[in-house]
Amino acid sequence: MFTETQRFTQWWLWLIIIGSWLTMMYSIATVSPPTTSTFMISFVVGMLLPVFFWQMKLVTRITEEGIYVRFTPFHLKEKFYPWDSLSACYVRTYSPLLEYGGWGIKYSFSGNGLVYNTAGNVGLQLNFKKGEPVLIGTQKGEEIKQVLADMGRLAESVK
Repeated sequence: MFTETQRFTQWWLWLIIIGSWLTMMYSIATVSPPTTSTFMISFVVGMLLPVFFWQMKLVTRITEEGIYVRFTPFHLKEKFYPWDSLSACYVRTYSPLLEYGGWGIKYSFSGNGLVYNTAGNVGLQLNFKKGEPVLIGTQKGEEIKQVLADMGRLAESVK
């Protein structure tokens, strides 16, 4: 019924990652004459960080059975949240930095539970009958609201 795939696309994040890699390469090349093996090992290890970030993606699916989320490469398979385990499900605006300490897979020690996000400040809030809440970041908040409303699963925001 609904599928969304998100990646880390913030220009400032990529500037930091690539800038760090270029700084490291420059330091290795200029501080002391590197051996070929030292330079190659540093080059390969330094390339792993951008490749790692490029491979990350957050996939959210909403079906008749429930909500699936997978944050590659951290989840080997999808996490599944069946409808009957939820007490409320709604879209809300949140502060990634203040509530969770940033983007990625984060846990809030102030009672907000777990978050999966890559960008933005809108998320699909899942409150459970048992257990802590989960927030799934989205770039398609209005579309999710409509899908949940059509399914009769949209709750009023509860905080």
